[in-house]
Amino acid sequence: MDLGIAGRSAIVCGSSQGLGHACAVALAEAGVDVVLNGRDESKLAQVADALSARLGRTVARVAADVTTPAGRTALLEACPEPDIVITNAAGPPPGNFVDWDEGDWQAALSANMVTPIMLIREVIGPMRRKGWGRIINITSGAVKAPIALLGLSNGARTGLTGFIAGLAREVARDGVTINNLLPGQFETSRLRALAQATAQSKGITTEQAWDAMGAANPTGRLGQPEEFGAACAFLASQQAAYINGQNILLDGGAYPGTF
Repeated sequence: MDLGIAGRSAIVCGSSQGLGHACAVALAEAGVDVVLNGRDESKLAQVADALSARLGRTVARVAADVTTPAGRTALLEACPEPDIVITNAAGPPPGNFVDWDEGDWQAALSANMVTPIMLIREVIGPMRRKGWGRIINITSGAVKAPIALLGLSNGARTGLTGFIAGLAREVARDGVTINNLLPGQFETSRLRALAQATAQSKGITTEQAWDAMGAANPTGRLGQPEEFGAACAFLASQQAAYINGQNILLDGGAYPGTF
């Protein structure tokens, strides 16, 4: 399918690995001029060079911490008026809420709620003036089905979800859509960390916890990042112009509810 976005520009936060990288690859393969982002310059350069070689064209990169004003400024200097923005930041560590102090909560809110809002604040005006824009926030399946070990993430990402629900309806008439992608369990380093925490709490090995995660899913497996990236690219497409303000869960059917 031609997604109708070749030649568009995109910023993909946290795209040196995991789900953010999968989204960047899918967009780039659809012809989008993607700016990759990550904190580790060396790792980001390797990823950008590999993708450039694969596509036969140069893929831009910005090594910056998107959770800081300076990092967001650097991204916007590289791509001043992006057509597509994928917000994404590493989730806070798992644990027991009694062990988290106010600083832990402030850090989680800053990275997973305030940061995407601040980035959206900078790009939404130009998108509305152009009459076209796609903003996609990578949040978590825990927004719909909270996970006790991920309390920091549950709180921060749910706050972002509430904010987006109002904003998406406000800008839709200007051709701008905002949606959230809620990943379930995908094969990423983030999930590996959760498997380690689960293993410690249950007194089993990390591999046992990892295998149990896949076995418990209705599909009998964990998700592949490429599957997530394809969904992201479609949401950014011309064909997805009537999808707005939605929380789209990609979890293999693990969530048992109907809404």
